Amino acid sequence: MIEVTDFQKIGVGLAGFGIAFLFLGVLLLFDAGLLALGNILFLSGLAFVIGFQRTLSFFFQRHKWKATTFFFVGMFVVLAGWPVVGMIVELYGMFLLFSGFLPVAVNFLRRVPVIGTFLNLPFISMMVTWIAGDSNSMV
Repeated sequence: MIEVTDFQKIGVGLAGFGIAFLFLGVLLLFDAGLLALGNILFLSGLAFVIGFQRTLSFFFQRHKWKATTFFFVGMFVVLAGWPVVGMIVELYGMFLLFSGFLPVAVNFLRRVPVIGTFLNLPFISMMVTWIAGDSNSMV
């Protein structure tokens, strides 16, 4: 069994609060303060979970420069006071950063009892497969 350290537990909490603040910021009509706080908490949580060095190497890989640039420019645009534009740019960067992880996450979610049943419905299954870009999935 994999042992989870206290730093990783704190990181999961910080990342969870970051996602919650991002969701709340979008829900409250793109409140710039909540979005900025959510971004900071999410990044610090990621650093706690996988480590500072791995976080830096994840964001600053040569083939991920475009994605990292979009992500951080979006964060700065949110901080500059244009939260809608910043979140669109940031979401594009997040999609590019985590798109390699998306097929793995979709295949995992398809095996979860309630969510998997929903994701395997005919039209939804086609959409999820298209979004994930998973050509090897069992549709």
